[in-house]
Amino acid sequence: MYLSAETLDDLLLKVYRRLLRKRGSNDITPHKGPATEINGVLLQIRNPRARLSRTEKKNTLFSCLGEFLWYIAGSDNLDFIKYYISRYSDFSDDQRTIYGAYGPRLFALNGKVDQVGNVIKTLRENRDSRRAVIQLFRGEDLEDDVASRRKDLPCTCTLQFTIRNHQLNLMVMMRSNDAYWGLPHDVFAFTMLQELVARSVGVEIGPYKHAVGSLHFYTEHTQALLDYLDEGVQERSHMPPMPLGDPWESIEVLKRVERGLRRGRPASPQAVDPYWSDLFRLLEIFRLTQKTAKPEQRNKVALLQKQMHSPFYDIYIAKRQRQIQKSALSAEPLLFDAEELDSQQLNFGKV
Repeated sequence: MYLSAETLDDLLLKVYRRLLRKRGSNDITPHKGPATEINGVLLQIRNPRARLSRTEKKNTLFSCLGEFLWYIAGSDNLDFIKYYISRYSDFSDDQRTIYGAYGPRLFALNGKVDQVGNVIKTLRENRDSRRAVIQLFRGEDLEDDVASRRKDLPCTCTLQFTIRNHQLNLMVMMRSNDAYWGLPHDVFAFTMLQELVARSVGVEIGPYKHAVGSLHFYTEHTQALLDYLDEGVQERSHMPPMPLGDPWESIEVLKRVERGLRRGRPASPQAVDPYWSDLFRLLEIFRLTQKTAKPEQRNKVALLQKQMHSPFYDIYIAKRQRQIQKSALSAEPLLFDAEELDSQQLNFGKV
């Protein structure tokens, strides 16, 4: 099956309709519970910057951003990703690390191989290369699973980067993909990586392709898929383009800011492009909305929103503000998960 769409939301509408039609005829019972699948799927997003849902149901910017930052930090630390997505605890064997974490495999495979760096070097040397491939699922993973029954193995097998028509294309190959929980997060993280590599080699970002062996949804999410479809077609909008030039110095600043905010020690970043300073503010907003909301916190969120350069993020911030207000009315603490900064530095990178 092949499905192509302009945006993530356009694609999810097509995917969910197809999957729901397969109920009863394509049902399986893997170890995580009853599910419906389509076997052998190729998905395409023609505008990879339209990587975030604009719906109330699936506009999960903050958890997507947190997971992507976990990847580029090269981390397998559970506490890191739990800060953004608490349900990752279910996939840890030792409650300290995640065995199948992508970060170490992307940037330090077997403790030493920087696969992302090697892809960039390969494409800089030969723009027609077909060798710019990253491997995430390894042969020994299956052997280790047989011996240890791991709670988490990589769902992604490979990522292949190719430059064609002066654009960087990305083909991701998945053994398995949960269309409700996993697909939106995978699209965000991999298209962000695609744009990082594109900027690193000096070309524009091209189409994103996503090939899946088992594309599925779990029976428990049936109503959630129907609710998503009820929201209907959304406005077509996309994240701002990443600034031209090598992005890795800014990425290092972003990683430092994220680490400080997550640990309660806000950083004082140097002035950077508005694209990156908007991401700093989003991380600050996330931290402000982690604990019991107070009036002064709501005021800080509003101030940070006014300082944002791009209006694209407004609906995501507005959703979190509604959550703050709801929590304040109920006097309950805010405990956000994937569905969904007390800092002295409110003027990140104002340029």
